[in-house]
Amino acid sequence: MSEYSSTSPGARMVLSSDDIERVLTRIAFEIIEANKGTEDLVLLGIPRRGFPLAQRLAERIAASSAEGITADSLVGQLDITMYRDDLRHSSTRTPAPTRLPAGGIDGKVVVLVDDVLYSGRTIRAALDALADWGRPRIVRLAVLVDRGHRELPIRADHVGKNLPTAKSEKVRVHLAETDESNEVIIEAGV
Repeated sequence: MSEYSSTSPGARMVLSSDDIERVLTRIAFEIIEANKGTEDLVLLGIPRRGFPLAQRLAERIAASSAEGITADSLVGQLDITMYRDDLRHSSTRTPAPTRLPAGGIDGKVVVLVDDVLYSGRTIRAALDALADWGRPRIVRLAVLVDRGHRELPIRADHVGKNLPTAKSEKVRVHLAETDESNEVIIEAGV
């Protein structure tokens, strides 16, 4: 793994493309084990980068399942734009469509998927949005990176990498589906 990213001069790479693939494979198996299979399992990705991560996890879970499920039957997208508590303070966000699997989420084990867990506010918004779509039996959280600095009592059940950071640093996740590369980098803060 190269120490520095080719996409951001001076940025320190903490996960390469191969690292991300290994981490997602591990998380997929952790999800299957925690759920004791794939029955009633739904993965909901939080736009923008949580959704492609949820798709990758669903593909791995479906491929390893003896139950004959498809990735499409496991994965959905949960838009949280209108549930955020920083709407007045941040730039305009374009809402993404919420798409649930055909079976919905009532009585299901829902795994929310996001790229970086930081303050916990995005996940709080996701929990609020989720309540408007149904009543899952269990809600779990899977993240690629947990960088700490929580402001709310929220923790991830499945973590790709715990990454202690300074508040001034920026953690950037680049995925091929949304960006030009697959990597996680830290940029020094001001």
